[in-house]
Amino acid sequence: MLMRVGINAICLNDRPSGARQRFIGIYGALFRRLPDAEFVIFEPCDCKVAGWFGGQANVSPHSTPIPSTGRFQKLLSGMLYWRNALSRESFDVFEVLSLPLIRPESGSVILTKHDLRGVRADAPTVHRAVHAAVLRRALAQADHVFTVSAAMRAEILAFYPHAHVSVVYNGVDTRPFEMLTEADCRPIAAKYSLPQDFILSVGHFEGRKNYSRLIDAVALLRERGLESCLVIVGNDSGEQASLLRQIAKLNLSKRVKLLTGLTDHEVRCLYILCSLFVFPSAYEGFGIPILECMAARRPMVLSDLAVFREITENRTTYFPFDDTSAMADAIEFGLTSSDYQEEIIRYGIQRVADFTFDRIADRVAKLYATGN
Repeated sequence: MLMRVGINAICLNDRPSGARQRFIGIYGALFRRLPDAEFVIFEPCDCKVAGWFGGQANVSPHSTPIPSTGRFQKLLSGMLYWRNALSRESFDVFEVLSLPLIRPESGSVILTKHDLRGVRADAPTVHRAVHAAVLRRALAQADHVFTVSAAMRAEILAFYPHAHVSVVYNGVDTRPFEMLTEADCRPIAAKYSLPQDFILSVGHFEGRKNYSRLIDAVALLRERGLESCLVIVGNDSGEQASLLRQIAKLNLSKRVKLLTGLTDHEVRCLYILCSLFVFPSAYEGFGIPILECMAARRPMVLSDLAVFREITENRTTYFPFDDTSAMADAIEFGLTSSDYQEEIIRYGIQRVADFTFDRIADRVAKLYATGN
């Protein structure tokens, strides 16, 4: 019997994000693996999500009046839309990528949850209370929850112990990295006036990425006589102006660059060219840049988060995210130990094979079919 799958993808848009990368990679592979299933993608009004899949025959768009951004606009337009729209549809599986969760009248419902940042202690009090209520209701309504790591599964179950949670990792396509050489990437280095050697960090400019401490660590390394250059690639999520002020105050304008609006190809080139990748985050549900670093065959040092240890199987160098001196020590070690660099590159080549989109899509297909 033909399986019919609905996907509430109104949270997605063309802005680079881990959620967008995950959706394109995993679900593109899933659509190819289940050619006899019908997939209906409910799109936001400001993005043609189904168009990302190049006219895949078993994928059809369903346009909605709901924008991909703006919490209140989404809530108001969704209240007027979902009940009526879903009453006319029948699905075997309905997957929800954002809150609030709206159930169709038939079929099993899957909620995909990347992290719980909205209910963490550092979230604004009112926002945290509202988000917690909405999330608890969604977890109670969902038949199954997909999350991106065992660390996140534990966090969800601590919040709501009754949830049925399965881990579906994020993935990476290694082929675009494998096709690049340093020579291919040199024009990108020239375009952005990059130094011969630099540290790289990738992720949007927001507080949890912990870039302020990373910049302080670079200043500390300078005091130690190690003139390291740092390139941070991302888009502004509220922290860019304060980071630029910090860079100027520390007299690091020639040593630290914030780059925005890069293409995927340009970001891949920066991975290929960097001397060391640093991921200093204070909180993550996963950490796709770790996989990208592995695919680019570069060494790394990471903040000591449970999920980072999970992804790297305790095989790399870690530092407490709130300890600037320890961060500087880890960076110095990663830059100066050739044995460590070779070891972690070899490990990354082997480990990244566990995160192919085809392998992850096979897991999703099995979960769709069996429910466990």
